[in-house]
Amino acid sequence: MQTIPFLDSETAFRIRDAFGAPCYVYDEATLRDTANQVLAFPNAYGLTARYAMKACPNANILRLFSSMGLKIDASSIHEANRAVAAGIPASDISLSTQEFPDDASLVALVEQGMSVNACSLYQLECYGKLFSGKNVGIRFNPGLGSGGTQRTNVGGPASSFGVWYKEADRVKEIAEKYGLNVFRIHTHIGSGSDPEVWLKAVSLSLDLVRQFESAGALNLGGGYKVGRMEDEATTDLQKIGESMKVEFEAFAAETGRQIRLEVEPGTYLVANTCAILATIQDMTSTGESGYDFIKLDSGMTENARPSMYGAQHPMVVFPQDGEARAKKEYIVTGHCCESGDILTPGPGDPESLSPRTLSEAKIGDLFGVGGAGAYCSSMSAKNYNSFPESPEIMIRLDGQLSVMRKRQSLEQITANEATIGF
Repeated sequence: MQTIPFLDSETAFRIRDAFGAPCYVYDEATLRDTANQVLAFPNAYGLTARYAMKACPNANILRLFSSMGLKIDASSIHEANRAVAAGIPASDISLSTQEFPDDASLVALVEQGMSVNACSLYQLECYGKLFSGKNVGIRFNPGLGSGGTQRTNVGGPASSFGVWYKEADRVKEIAEKYGLNVFRIHTHIGSGSDPEVWLKAVSLSLDLVRQFESAGALNLGGGYKVGRMEDEATTDLQKIGESMKVEFEAFAAETGRQIRLEVEPGTYLVANTCAILATIQDMTSTGESGYDFIKLDSGMTENARPSMYGAQHPMVVFPQDGEARAKKEYIVTGHCCESGDILTPGPGDPESLSPRTLSEAKIGDLFGVGGAGAYCSSMSAKNYNSFPESPEIMIRLDGQLSVMRKRQSLEQITANEATIGF
């Protein structure tokens, strides 16, 4: 039976009546719980835990995590500026970006204490020219990659992320040229990785630390597997952390260097803290040899993961009459004029259909899509078909509801359009 732990029928209709649908519904208690789990990550010689804000960059979530002791991982200078605008000190932000900034904000934030991981030899050159004599982190591709799908694999020879591990000597040359102090080594192999593969990456990463005597920290990224569905496993941070701790202690015994651990999960912190609340706005059938379809007033405009990755999310029908109903198989579709707007693809296969067994549905029922906290609001097909951005609502610890983002208006959708005249 698929469930969304923090969202029952009564709460769903209360939220719909107050804020309309579709909307994102976050749970403060679950957010705090996952943050505490990450902050308790086992370590040998100290821990810096960061939130990969690309997973869900709402300022309220950034402030909540910051208040609990989490730092911030930014994937672009725009994310870094957004975090500062939310009240996060620049000294609490680490920047690792595919697009090296060429504007003045990089200099301003570094002067305020933001750290930077150079993610290519070219980036290291650019950084050296701007910040001669300063600290720098190096993101390496350790030669190993893994992920829930190939599209979430960011290591190995098929990935452009990071300096190829065999270029370590070239990194040393550039660092020496500009008097840079390599204070941190960073690696990240992908999202949704199996723990066994991830542990292998720890050994490869420590081999890179061994080559840089000035490095006092190893950032191992995130990518811990999160089970959204009942049959999917979630990484046990205590178990994997204890195994990593042994590796760090063995490295210290061999080299005399006590390396600080940095982790920066995104999905683990927010994936199961949010659900999308939608309305069943239509239904159709393609006959005995076809499918029965549920049509929502939501779709890839709120969650592009099924269309992109064949991602699986728990789904719940909330009957408007409150009655118990029989089970039935459905294909669930979004509201976009797009054949790929399907919420029930085959696991890992966005091209196939996989009917989901749900309570019998009726037009007007509410519909919950769980596991929607990570890479949904932040990675949606914004304004496709000119649908507005949906509001984000927080269920507070006392059960009260707070608006974290309002529903977008037509004026806001078109605000940046300029009239050129014809």
